[in-house]
Amino acid sequence: MSFMLEEIRQQPDVVRRIISEEWPRVEALAAEIKRREIVFVFVAARGTSNNVAQYAKYVLEIQHGLPVALAAPSVFTLYEAVPHLGPNALVLGISQSGAAPDVTEVVRRARETGALTACITNEPESVLAQAAEFPLLIGAGEEVGVAATKTYTGSLALLGLLSAALDDNHPERLMHLSRAAEAMEKSLGLDEAVHHLVEKYADMSDCVILGRGFNQATTMELALKLTETCYVSAKSYSAADFQHGPIAQVVKGYPCLLFAPDGKAFAPMARLAEKLRAQHPALICFAHDAAFLAGSETAVRIPAAVPEWVSPLVYIVAGQLFTYWLATLKGFDPDCPRGLEKVTQTR
Repeated sequence: MSFMLEEIRQQPDVVRRIISEEWPRVEALAAEIKRREIVFVFVAARGTSNNVAQYAKYVLEIQHGLPVALAAPSVFTLYEAVPHLGPNALVLGISQSGAAPDVTEVVRRARETGALTACITNEPESVLAQAAEFPLLIGAGEEVGVAATKTYTGSLALLGLLSAALDDNHPERLMHLSRAAEAMEKSLGLDEAVHHLVEKYADMSDCVILGRGFNQATTMELALKLTETCYVSAKSYSAADFQHGPIAQVVKGYPCLLFAPDGKAFAPMARLAEKLRAQHPALICFAHDAAFLAGSETAVRIPAAVPEWVSPLVYIVAGQLFTYWLATLKGFDPDCPRGLEKVTQTR
């Protein structure tokens, strides 16, 4: 078994551990956010962690009304400039290794200006954890696979936990996270089915991945995983942005992967799927709704329904399995993507 597949299977336990053990650390940050009357969040991240940042934007803006901006670390490193953030800003760095120099620099410089600083990392002794006032720890154990899996969903879970801690009705939100861990476990049962369905896509060289809302993070993360392990030119789009131009590239047989969990984003995803069917693409749909899936060329039915805000933890599991088996089918080793190392350091 590859490290990637083994670590995909570890994810429900990672999320459960975070829920049971990280609450005091997350609650302390939430209390400081309230005490400092934080009105703005600035997130610095690269690669997979940048896809986590996209989830942070939706969770914190929708659930808590906190505007979220995604940092351009080059502003701090290459151009040696520091935006005016101030004491009412939370600056959050995300890096599974905690060794990203540019992400650390954003957090360090922001702290010097008086902003509240926090980070999400899998390495408690990392330079990033030392730079932030409030380090939040994934605690997933060593992640050997170059393509991040369990540290991605662990990071999502920490953001979900922070959202719960910021909410006075947090017992219900914690229950949602627990349900997500159970649903992730059930989604692992899709392994054999996904293994077989990817056979028809052995020659896939490019595709688009479409979602909306909370699962914009899912589309971005799956596009990255397909690109780095299968060498597929995969592009992610918001279902709304896709209709403002990129939809023109769709011709008969062109692979379009759609994520359509139950929730507010479901109806616009269903409308887009119907519109796409007129162009006869290879429609690969990930959803729980059986009626929606009936019109797909390839249907991946997510076994359990969960609240939309935690669905990215569940839906990416199916996407990860799709990626792993497609890479294997193409004869690539998903544990050793060419040109990549586990820790990427950029400035």
